[in-house]
Amino acid sequence: EVRLAESGGGLVQPGGSLRLSCAASGFVFSKEYMQWNRQAPGKRVERVALIKPDGGTSYADSVKGRFTISRDNGKDMLYLQLDSLQTEDTAMYYCARTIGGRGQGTQVTVSA
Repeated sequence: EVRLAESGGGLVQPGGSLRLSCAASGFVFSKEYMQWNRQAPGKRVERVALIKPDGGTSYADSVKGRFTISRDNGKDMLYLQLDSLQTEDTAMYYCARTIGGRGQGTQVTVSA
């Protein structure tokens, strides 16, 4: 059974940082493209970052230079470092396999 379990969300002030983690199981993590998506209330799902099996990355323009996606293939873990957070970053963040399937999500709220 494929399982993706996110953690690390919370409430942070503008300009602050968070680190999201995703524990993967049930598939060969090291061979999969993985990504972080987010969805704010009333808005469509946005892919914020993608990482290839070899570690190559790409980012949405809205987070480029502020967010960093990484992976540990030995531990089947996916990470998203969120720096210089803005109120517009408030959303539910999901870990996902690019071919389909996501976790339950972790809430990130940026507010003074």
